Amino acid sequence: MTFRLAAQERMLEGDTLEEKFAFAQSVGFDGIELSGRGGGVFAGRAEELAQARKAGVVMPSAVVAQVPFLGDFDPERRRSAISELSELLRTLPQAGAAGIVSPNAFGVFSKRLPPFTVPRDDDESWRSLVEALREVAAVGEEYGSVVFLEPLNRFEDYLINTLEQASRVVDEVGSPAVRVIADTFHMSIEEADIGAAIRAAGDRIAHVQLGDSNRLEPGAGHYDWDETLAALEDIGYGGWLAMECGLSGEPRDVLPRVAQLLKR
Repeated sequence: MTFRLAAQERMLEGDTLEEKFAFAQSVGFDGIELSGRGGGVFAGRAEELAQARKAGVVMPSAVVAQVPFLGDFDPERRRSAISELSELLRTLPQAGAAGIVSPNAFGVFSKRLPPFTVPRDDDESWRSLVEALREVAAVGEEYGSVVFLEPLNRFEDYLINTLEQASRVVDEVGSPAVRVIADTFHMSIEEADIGAAIRAAGDRIAHVQLGDSNRLEPGAGHYDWDETLAALEDIGYGGWLAMECGLSGEPRDVLPRVAQLLKR
């Protein structure tokens, strides 16, 4: 099975999306994962994205950037997060992108770091996340866009750390506009058995992001790529594998090695 590979736009050479896509193809990649910046920045790129899509640039996904998060404890920031994510979902069709990656929260709080005591009960946080996702899912359903809910490791998020937790949220939301993303770096920390976790999540997984055990590119650490690829094949995964990591060298040197490692 051959998986399609995407590189984030920040790691691709070129000034325009067309130039970045040509570079991506030259190093064995098939698409671009976009930066979904809030504050109207991504929405302001609508014409650029539409023109790039018309020119044949493949942009399967985006990642939230510089936005508040649905799991923020501050009610105003939570409302702002819902508004920002809704705007991103409305803009994605301009690029032909299927969805956008978003965690519950990034860097908002960790139970594994001082002061250790979370400001809000987990049950309340869970209900708040489900309610927020149902609200943005209504926008996603209208525009044909999906939120890829990302489990982050225990040091980066206080609530959703595993595929099983993300799957339970997705099941509770009950919308085709909210799916699970599996991030290999976070799984390397949180999942006791990565292959089993992927198989258990099954077709809830609609996107995969790539980072080795050291958060560099695949092949730069000690992550078991054969196990993950085999598990994805077992669940019939037909989505994309997108780079979400640092690089150990120049993109033109690193990316061809990644393509060779992951394309079977």
